[in-house]
Amino acid sequence: MKRGAIAGGAIVFFLLAVVAGYRAFERDVVPAAATPSAIPPPPAPAAGEKEAAEALAKANPGFLYGRVTTNGGSTYEGRLRWGDGEEGFWGDYFNGAKQGNNWAAQVPLERLPKERSQLEIFGFVFPAKERPIGLGRPFMARFGDIARIEAQGLDVRVTLKSGTVFDLDRLEASDFDDGVRVWEDGRRSVALGAGQIHTIDLLPTARLGAAPNRLHGTVRTRRGDFSGFLQWDRKDCVGSDILEGRTGDGELGLRFDTLRSIARHSPDSSRVTLLDGREVVLSGNRQVGDGNRGIYVDDQRYGRVLISWDAFERVDFSPGGSGPAYDSFPPGRPLTGSVTTRAGRRLAGRLVYDLDESETTDTLDAPSQGVDYTLPFGLVASIALPGGEQRGPRRASVTLHTGEQLELELTGDLGEGNAGLLVFVDGRQSPEYVPWGDVKRVDIDRPPAMYPPLGGG
Repeated sequence: MKRGAIAGGAIVFFLLAVVAGYRAFERDVVPAAATPSAIPPPPAPAAGEKEAAEALAKANPGFLYGRVTTNGGSTYEGRLRWGDGEEGFWGDYFNGAKQGNNWAAQVPLERLPKERSQLEIFGFVFPAKERPIGLGRPFMARFGDIARIEAQGLDVRVTLKSGTVFDLDRLEASDFDDGVRVWEDGRRSVALGAGQIHTIDLLPTARLGAAPNRLHGTVRTRRGDFSGFLQWDRKDCVGSDILEGRTGDGELGLRFDTLRSIARHSPDSSRVTLLDGREVVLSGNRQVGDGNRGIYVDDQRYGRVLISWDAFERVDFSPGGSGPAYDSFPPGRPLTGSVTTRAGRRLAGRLVYDLDESETTDTLDAPSQGVDYTLPFGLVASIALPGGEQRGPRRASVTLHTGEQLELELTGDLGEGNAGLLVFVDGRQSPEYVPWGDVKRVDIDRPPAMYPPLGGG
């Protein structure tokens, strides 16, 4: 583990546990109450519709579900929602920071990519020093791809469905720090802080009682339209969440399940249309203006996209159910394919992309025109990098197995910080290393099964 003195780490961990305990209110068992708002929720369905609505509420396979065991040995099983009303569905992502980089050991130190740093003092520039680029990598996996999350001292161990295990640094920011709330019977909930949790075993969702509606709709941007399940401002994802803002008459809070649409009105305001046709302009809050952190859309063509506030034009809400079930996410498989170098050499076998991504459920992350794409590698057929003769903005052509081609900017996983690829040719134990600057094209084999489905439907 990369750390300073053990004693220093112990002190930090103690403070972490104190803060987590304070944030998590020890053992908060309360009835799940509705959040008040200025606009009431939609009226109850008519008698003929009530039975159908109740049946749907009991069959919500898209909600996170699992068994949480505390350090004291207590267990709680039920619907889960992470943090203070954040991730709550199988397609949502669990984030953290990986401990070290095991793949880097496969590359001779002298071949690792370098970066130069120079020091300037009082106008004097000292010679640049060359050193290997940072190889620390974030961890990001959908909850549907995870089997277990376990606290282990200063680490958080995550076991994927594929059997692959990652140890995350608990002293780095991660979703684990936010704790989790468990609804055991649909009415009572238990909120547990990070300092209380020992293990979380993720399980197929049992038939639930009453559960909130999941946000779904179509977001319109200058890049095109994206449809699927939504997280507004990267957080709000169910109908009972509240959109807040200020009108000429004062502060106003609106439940999302009372809304028909939200449209960009100005850089710092939104025009909101309610289900009953009324319109209101909201401002004065990050949610409805240029402080908005973006809108996640689980578009089945791509996996997930994040639409920036600058690119956002309008969202129209529509019914969509609760989303894919836990069993809809097959275990990740080793990434296989070929790498073609600029010198014309072709290497085929198992791939490790950016000395990091090695399974079909890992993601290729890169932007285009204010939209950040998070593409599971299992959806990607090829990556073609531009040659030196290309004119205009330099972009990579990413072709999906559906045949669609995306022109993505050379940043993120396509940028200069990419640490290169390993190719285990013919299953050899020692791989070939291809620096990123030598890569012309990457072709990736189509896996037998993926979520989102490879056909996009």
